[in-house]
Formats: sequence, structure tokens, C-alpha cells
Amino acid sequence: MYVPPEWPQEVRPPSVPDWETSAVNWLLDAVPPDYRAYDVLRRHPLALARMAIHHVNAAVTAARAGYRGAQVELKGHLPPHAIDAVLDVYREEGPRLVRLARSIEVVERALRGEGFTATLRQRS
Repeated sequence: MYVPPEWPQEVRPPSVPDWETSAVNWLLDAVPPDYRAYDVLRRHPLALARMAIHHVNAAVTAARAGYRGAQVELKGHLPPHAIDAVLDVYREEGPRLVRLARSIEVVERALRGEGFTATLRQRS
């Protein structure tokens, strides 16, 4: 079975029996640890995926806001090299969070029963 490039390697493909268990474990790693206390999220992986995408999208928004404001907010409190290092963290974390959000979205699609097909892209 084809899975898109955004499919997380930690999650077994939907064609494998009991793949949802690996999806639940992976999704629980994407949300705050307190979410593990709610059995309903393990019983209903689609609900967990929805909560995870909201959580990660909020983190993307927060990272973008943090990046935009870091120089002004930290100026005078941190030396310039430390502010540059903080900006570097945002430059790494922002794209990682966006990739995570895309991976959660494809796992959610599979949990909804959608299949994936490979598409050929024409080179221009």
C-alpha cells in the first residue's frame, strides 16, 4: 500500500493489521503528556488526531509569533548572540512543527478510512 511522503515512519502503514495502535502511540507523543490520562483518546484515535492537529497548529502559530517578537522582547535582557541562538531555535522548530502537522493530517485521513494514491508530477 502506498503512503504519502509525510507519513511518519513510527506509524505502521494502514494496510498492516492493528496499525492504529502505532498511530495512537505516535499521536500521544505529539500532544502534552497529560493527554495520556484520557482513555477516550486511545479508544477513539480520530478524536486524538483532531486534538493533536489543533495542538500542533497552535504551536506553529506560537513559534511564528515568538520568532517575530524575539528580538524586541529579549533585547536588553539577553546578549545579541543569545538572541541569535533563540532565533535559530525558532528557525529549526517552526519547520519541524509544520512537518509534524502535515504528518498528523495524513494519519488522520487514514483514520477516516481514506486511501492514498501516488501521483506523478511533471517536471517543467
